[in-house]
Amino acid sequence: MPPLADILVAVLLVSSGVLVLVAALGLWRLPDFFLRMHAPALASTLGAWIVTLASIVHFSTRGAGLSLHVWLIIIVLSISAPVTTIVLARAALFRRRQAGDPLPAPLQRRR
Repeated sequence: MPPLADILVAVLLVSSGVLVLVAALGLWRLPDFFLRMHAPALASTLGAWIVTLASIVHFSTRGAGLSLHVWLIIIVLSISAPVTTIVLARAALFRRRQAGDPLPAPLQRRR
């Protein structure tokens, strides 16, 4: 592998790690479950895209040509991550309604 490709792959992987670390800090600092869902969902998707780009660069420079088989992974992740986030939000909302706790501000009815 050329040294420039190694450096690019390393920079992409480190930037993905930093992005996920910042999302973890947001997860730690935000007070509510619904607010905590937002940062990791976005960061995990963007981090996965960055890791996929690093994998494409790595396998393309190592092999004979452009290697796009890694796209299958990111397509599955891009479809499943938002669906999982919505299911978690609906389950948390259901549990909050069952417990009689107040709903988050955007979901309360205006009178």
